[in-house]
Amino acid sequence: VARVSSPSPQSAVGLLTTSGAGGTHDFYAVWNDVFKQAKYIDLTREFAPNSPVWSAFMPPTCGTGRCGAPTKDFISHGDKFEYGIHGFTITEYNLSTDQMVTQLDPPAHWNEYGSTISDIPATFSVRPLVVVDLSEKVRFNPGYSATKQDVLDWEAAHGRIPEGAVVFFRSDWMKQWWDYVKADAMPDTFPGVSLEALKFIHLERKVMLHGHEPLDTDMSASLE
Repeated sequence: VARVSSPSPQSAVGLLTTSGAGGTHDFYAVWNDVFKQAKYIDLTREFAPNSPVWSAFMPPTCGTGRCGAPTKDFISHGDKFEYGIHGFTITEYNLSTDQMVTQLDPPAHWNEYGSTISDIPATFSVRPLVVVDLSEKVRFNPGYSATKQDVLDWEAAHGRIPEGAVVFFRSDWMKQWWDYVKADAMPDTFPGVSLEALKFIHLERKVMLHGHEPLDTDMSASLE
């Protein structure tokens, strides 16, 4: 789940490339001119045992890590690693699913022949970002789904979405994240993205990825 804000046209679409003398890329210049001075915004949600997941999934667990193979005069099998005894500790995670908190769905999630996370190159990590702000519409209609017109309205204000970009749909759903955690339940009504909008950005604008805040793309029972 990511919190995103509607950026200006300049911050929404940017090119992170530069060339030095002779046409060679000076990546240190990119660091000094762009990344070193950039404002970093963390869009992630931390993992916790009570992190909300789809009701069909088992809940995750975590705790102090235990010894798997004993070491003489140090630790026995099954014992927990503790600061006071061993000088350090480790954390043990049991992830019942990868469909939780902030995560990237690779093609293999829906296609048995699709790419897995390990197949996706690092170049996917740096992309022009477009944020379609739906927060006001969702405030009046919690079940609002983004439309093609919402995307066209963004383009009318900021310009055409560049090919290979990432499109995030801001709904502010995540602002109630800890309420969902405390209630140990997800709301039945939540914002989404229409199939028409998704087809438009992927097939016509040829974006690389799209993102949304709720755990699912829409409230439809269909897997279309």
